[in-house]
Amino acid sequence: MFRGSITALVTPFKGGEVDEKALKQLVDWQIAEGSSGLVPVGTTGETPTLSHAEHERVVEIVVRQAAGRVKIIAGAGSNSTAEAVRLTRFAAQVGADAALVVTPYYNKPTQEGLYQHFKAVHDAAGIPIFIYNIPGRSIVDMTPETMGRLAKLPRIVGVKDATGKVERVSEQRLTCGEEFIQLSGEDASALGFNAHGGVGCISVTSNVAPRLCAEFQAATLRGDFAAARAIQDRLMPLHKALFVEPNPGGAKYALSLLGKIADEQRLPLVPVSPAAREQIRAAMVQAGLTNAVAA
Repeated sequence: MFRGSITALVTPFKGGEVDEKALKQLVDWQIAEGSSGLVPVGTTGETPTLSHAEHERVVEIVVRQAAGRVKIIAGAGSNSTAEAVRLTRFAAQVGADAALVVTPYYNKPTQEGLYQHFKAVHDAAGIPIFIYNIPGRSIVDMTPETMGRLAKLPRIVGVKDATGKVERVSEQRLTCGEEFIQLSGEDASALGFNAHGGVGCISVTSNVAPRLCAEFQAATLRGDFAAARAIQDRLMPLHKALFVEPNPGGAKYALSLLGKIADEQRLPLVPVSPAAREQIRAAMVQAGLTNAVAA
């Protein structure tokens, strides 16, 4: 089952290249800290600046390193349907448990275009597919009605909903059915999302605070919203601080404070500003990530 705290994993770089050693160590650390799944090469994994070979290599490393210990949902989206098909087939070939396919960005397809795009990916690949609805980046917003049409296809199993609209969970349950897996793609609203019936979060913050995020998700899923709110209060400043500047700059800086990776991105993304660094460091301290104090 795909549920709980699922980390939208950063892609570590060192000297301009993918840092494979750091990536493997991140996978092991995430699993040890309680994450229930990993998403390599999503937005947080900086896919726009990865070559196709790097994209595939990162997926393969994460699948092999996880070795079945947690679910792997491989990023496989593109605004080219043919490329999304190819990436999803590759994810299946190397043993990923599912693929995360974003709504096509820049092209601005109609709702029918969205349906046909996802149906083509579904028909070409033999693994479960999660729709990634993120209108803030892709411009287009898949309606609950279109999602309901797609949910009738056997391998369209769920959604990563990054609309920030918690009411979408209820709307999509009506069109997609109760078995459709709804995962939040927005850390700050994940509490309300699960209260509406969501079952987890594909999280950026869990890169930095995986144990707290796992405990938060576990609390919501057992219906202990008092415990979940207490963790939410610790994490909310971090949820906000990590997005003061474009993702994943905040997460990479925070991970560098924890000694996990280098604070390195690829242009056009640049390291976060001094002001953002101070905000992130303060939020980490409030969350109890005390390694940030001495860094």
